[in-house]
Amino acid sequence: MQGLTDRSRRPYRYANQLPFQVENYVLNVKREHPSWGARKIRERLMRRFSGIPIPAKSTIHAVLDRYGLVERRGRVRHRAQGTALSLGQRPNELWCTDYKGEFLLGNHQYCYPLTVTDHASRFLLTCEALSSTREDYAFTVFERLFKERGLPANIRSDNGVPFASAHALFNLSKLAVWWLRLGIGIERIKPGHPQQNGRHERMHLTLKKEATKPAAGNFLQQQARFDKFTEVFNNERPHEALDMKYPAEIYQPSSRSYTGLPDIDYPLHDKTMVVTRCGRICLGKKKVNFSQVFAGQAVGIKEVHDDIWLVSFMNYDLGYFDLETRVLEPLENSCGPKVLPMS
Repeated sequence: MQGLTDRSRRPYRYANQLPFQVENYVLNVKREHPSWGARKIRERLMRRFSGIPIPAKSTIHAVLDRYGLVERRGRVRHRAQGTALSLGQRPNELWCTDYKGEFLLGNHQYCYPLTVTDHASRFLLTCEALSSTREDYAFTVFERLFKERGLPANIRSDNGVPFASAHALFNLSKLAVWWLRLGIGIERIKPGHPQQNGRHERMHLTLKKEATKPAAGNFLQQQARFDKFTEVFNNERPHEALDMKYPAEIYQPSSRSYTGLPDIDYPLHDKTMVVTRCGRICLGKKKVNFSQVFAGQAVGIKEVHDDIWLVSFMNYDLGYFDLETRVLEPLENSCGPKVLPMS
């Protein structure tokens, strides 16, 4: 039976990871010459290792930064630590969201219910019968919810679409970037650990039993069932964990009103740039590959060393680039303490 167990999804090697000999050499040179920057260290590398690809200046700078060998300028910014999931002990401190498994309606169309609950009160904020997990559908649902209920402090989800994007910078999606813009912290459960969203999954079991078996004939009929289920779940169904109170007796709308996206600026950076639709930062005639999930968003860039630039989004430092390679070298898990790595 051992041969049938799941194998680790951790990659055998990581793309663009420096050989440890090169990384150790970079660190040793920096410690020997504390005043040297990435440009001088790269020159020493080119003379020492002639038979291997030499990393870019931004890559070397990122290595030095990771080991605390770079002097930070300006205000201290939030760096991700991969912290534990929050407790969410009061209403609106933590919302949980997921798609209940898709099922077939009577008209042979698949239904993908998008659900959101308040963690503390168990209040079912919404249950929407959608035809797919498309990002624009989720945007519409959450914007309406924010207008009705206000903004939570954090949102917890799994690592699936549209909450995350496996191939994007820090596995962020456009939806997640929008949440960050609104000042909402992001929490992600570890892949394969649905128990980390256990209260929400327990609600899904009740939803499946009482509102999807048998399925309705079409989306309108199924949504009517979901609406009825939501009404009963919130206002008529006692919950043992709430001392037999109804969720509606505990939940209150958030005091943080939704008024659209706030303006952001970067007074301590050299420039404020808007990411292009194709996910690039244009600095003069140079185009730096960044990430499409940030398209249309303003980011701050600051030259932290000779021809090495730091890119920040709001209060989060994302990574470095240089104008020679024009490729972002991401910092490790840099989009805030609530964004957990995919591995």
